[in-house]
Amino acid sequence: MFWVRVDNRLIHGQVVEAWVPHIGARSIVVANDDLAQDELQQEIMALAIPRAVDSIFLSIDQLVRDPRMTGASREATLLLFSSCLDVRRAYEKGLPLDILNVGNLHYANGKRQLSPSVSLGPDDESCLRFLMSKGVELDFRCVPNDPVHVRFA
Repeated sequence: MFWVRVDNRLIHGQVVEAWVPHIGARSIVVANDDLAQDELQQEIMALAIPRAVDSIFLSIDQLVRDPRMTGASREATLLLFSSCLDVRRAYEKGLPLDILNVGNLHYANGKRQLSPSVSLGPDDESCLRFLMSKGVELDFRCVPNDPVHVRFA
């Protein structure tokens, strides 16, 4: 399975303990411009990932050019973004996307809380509306066994 998730925490316990086994991930790809340039942060995040799972840290531009992001190469891959805007940038640059798991976006002033783990600001809402208009299905779940109860319109 190829699973795309937006979670401002990127790699953490829910991802490693719930999503990796759920999709049978053999690799985690983190698409984040800042993290792609920060080897120390990459090493720290990679410590949380089981040894049997590869970790790859790419900028958005590197991601859309990476051959692992097409066809069968994407199988057993968990692709993580820290923001809706990064997902949209990747999509607009050619990343194929059918479903986006919106897992965690922290609350801040000016954001609308949709669930305990998802709060959306105007930029997030605009981005998600754009993706929906392109046929991308939105899946609002923190962990795989959460019911899909959030409706975004």
